[in-house]
Amino acid sequence: MGIKILSLSKNEDFKKILTGRKINNYYSTIFYKKISSKQYNVLNISIITKKKLGKAVQRNKIKRRLKNIVNNILKSVKINLKYSYIIIAKKNVLDSKYNDIKEIILKDFKKIL
Repeated sequence: MGIKILSLSKNEDFKKILTGRKINNYYSTIFYKKISSKQYNVLNISIITKKKLGKAVQRNKIKRRLKNIVNNILKSVKINLKYSYIIIAKKNVLDSKYNDIKEIILKDFKKIL
């Protein structure tokens, strides 16, 4: 059985996670924190793209890329399901190659384990 991926929906969950730990890299910032009301068989992850990154088509492309990367990472590495995650994309994601982004985000998720 696969791991179910859900997006965070409550404003209070976003605020809690943003006060947690973070990892910065060239392409994104990853915030993560344990939330007490979380189910442990579900991966809570939200991907945020700011309006500064471009119009809606470009922001959606960034979100699709990052969601696909997270799905591939789930297949290869065991992500800690005790945490909830927020990924905030940076401008460099749009112009960079998929494999470069994937390598760096994979290293970051390995650090969290």
